[in-house]
Amino acid sequence: MKDEIISNGRPKIGVAGALLAIGMAMLTLLLLASLHFLSPDFDPSFRMVSEYALGHYGWVLSLMFLAWGISAWALAAAIRSQVKGRAGNVGWWLLVIVGVGEAMAAVFDVTHEVGHGIAGLVGVLGFPIAALLLTVNLGRAEPWRPSKKALLWLANLNWISIVLLIATLVLMTAQMTKANGGHLPQHAPKRLPPGILGLDGWADRLIILTNCLWVIVAAWRAKKCLRETS
Repeated sequence: MKDEIISNGRPKIGVAGALLAIGMAMLTLLLLASLHFLSPDFDPSFRMVSEYALGHYGWVLSLMFLAWGISAWALAAAIRSQVKGRAGNVGWWLLVIVGVGEAMAAVFDVTHEVGHGIAGLVGVLGFPIAALLLTVNLGRAEPWRPSKKALLWLANLNWISIVLLIATLVLMTAQMTKANGGHLPQHAPKRLPPGILGLDGWADRLIILTNCLWVIVAAWRAKKCLRETS
């Protein structure tokens, strides 16, 4: 009797988690978009998202990172009963840890170099691995197949965005160093000098966008699967 009650409650908890994941991922994107209007002095083409902490609306950025972390945890709760096998469980635990990294950035902003660096490594670099493992694992089940292609595209686009971020950062750093007589400026300029290409900011934002879209698609599919089985 006790096991039956617990079993019957799992789909409801999973659906609630899926809805929360969708809501928090959308809130993350909404807060990020709002920062572009609240802090227009930060050029999004080359200023990193974390740099909004240096402006007047750092609290909005902290809320964004917190919502981002909650979206990962809520999705983990939603898909827990549907993840099977060792690889799937590794991906699931990694998703939980990714949420810790994303939420950590709400406390350790860019002025806390060590803490923010750890948050970035865990939250950003861990996500595409978790997303790919979970996409492959969940995609083997028939109810998940309609969303498998979209999830694969978003998971791959996420790690491609990370590669683009690294490449554009290296390129811009080299250009800035050359333009500054062999020395890298101590402070980020408000505007890039002529001839210097700045795309790292857009790559940084693409990482967050693809992350949140993957969470939304996965949570939506999880919700449908849970309602069909309840």
